[in-house]
Amino acid sequence: MDLKDRVEEQIQSITSGAVELIPGEEMRAKVQKSLDTGKPLTVKLGVDPTRPDLHIGHSVPLNKLRDFQQLGHQIVLIIGDFTALIGDPSEQDTTRPVLTPEEVERNARTYVEQAGKIIDTSTARLARNSEWLAPLTFKDVLELTSKFTVARILERDDFNRRYREQRPLGLHEFMYPVMQAYDSVVLEADVEIGGTDQKFNLLAGRNLQRAFGQEPQCVLTLPLLEGTDGVQKMSKLLGNDIGLTDNPREMFGKLMSIPDEAMWKYFQLVTRLGPDEIEEIRSQVIAGSMNPRDAKEKLAREIVEVYHGPEAAAREVDEFRRVFSMGELPDHVDAAKVPSSKFVGGSIWVVDMLVFLGLASTNGEARRLIRGGGVTLDGERLEDADQELTIDRVNGRVLRKGRKTFLRIEVT
Repeated sequence: MDLKDRVEEQIQSITSGAVELIPGEEMRAKVQKSLDTGKPLTVKLGVDPTRPDLHIGHSVPLNKLRDFQQLGHQIVLIIGDFTALIGDPSEQDTTRPVLTPEEVERNARTYVEQAGKIIDTSTARLARNSEWLAPLTFKDVLELTSKFTVARILERDDFNRRYREQRPLGLHEFMYPVMQAYDSVVLEADVEIGGTDQKFNLLAGRNLQRAFGQEPQCVLTLPLLEGTDGVQKMSKLLGNDIGLTDNPREMFGKLMSIPDEAMWKYFQLVTRLGPDEIEEIRSQVIAGSMNPRDAKEKLAREIVEVYHGPEAAAREVDEFRRVFSMGELPDHVDAAKVPSSKFVGGSIWVVDMLVFLGLASTNGEARRLIRGGGVTLDGERLEDADQELTIDRVNGRVLRKGRKTFLRIEVT
């Protein structure tokens, strides 16, 4: 394979599933130079530990980082322990609450371990941006901010909207894109990856590198993954997330609950199936030769296998089919959230749970439902109205009332 073909092969892998590559010709030149010299590109992804766990929405850029790694490039995963003190204001309508250093540190501890489910952390460069941001003096910060104008910062849609609507807009929030851009300067990044909501911040990195006399990075934006509701961006704050640390049962159940129309984006962004395989599944569903539920089952199996292995995935498929065949489970099951605080001493009275979920209006009605055989949990009839249910017993399971009411329990 000649050099031109090798370059195009890498570009095809790099842009697969991406929304935008800025600018494309610069990326080709960078790849060609890398292949000519044998020097790998430095490819950067930053993740702020604003919450303890990653979800599969985070796996979208991590999967792309893995693509670069498999092409032989040097990937850099930045744990944004300093930027997290502000929190990325992208797409926010209000100022984010400021986290304490203790909260950030607690959240950061497990991020590398979780990312290691997707990338090879033994060859990746792992860094915290507090290494270079914390030592900056006020004079250094003034020098950095002199490279930006207020007019340029206010070009950001979210900042501009909040300014026009006279919503609070903290001066410290203006610093976020400055800090993220400085990460690129320190690392001399060739490429930075991020979601479409990160475009302004990624381009700020290009501009700041140019101001420091560096060759500017290319920017690769990726689509945002909607959560289990199929509407809003996946977020733990919204409760529509599927965590990388979710147990197999919980992960499988959440994936089976997503709307049918959302599963194709999940196939593309968070499985390791090729485009041809995905298109074949979709064609079969459109033609009516495959039930959408079976396609979604394959999706759930593929994703659970990535994070928990083939045995766990096969076990959850078998369990789902058992429950489906016994309980005539519908294609879509709504999620019902039960706070962990309801589990006093680690368990909840089954009657209390039914009343809390609105499946019965009184304790007496709940008792009658149970005694009449009208309540099942994952296909198993609950017959004892006095029993206590542990978190492990109910989390991720499907609760059924009568013939038509199904809820998938999520302990939050």
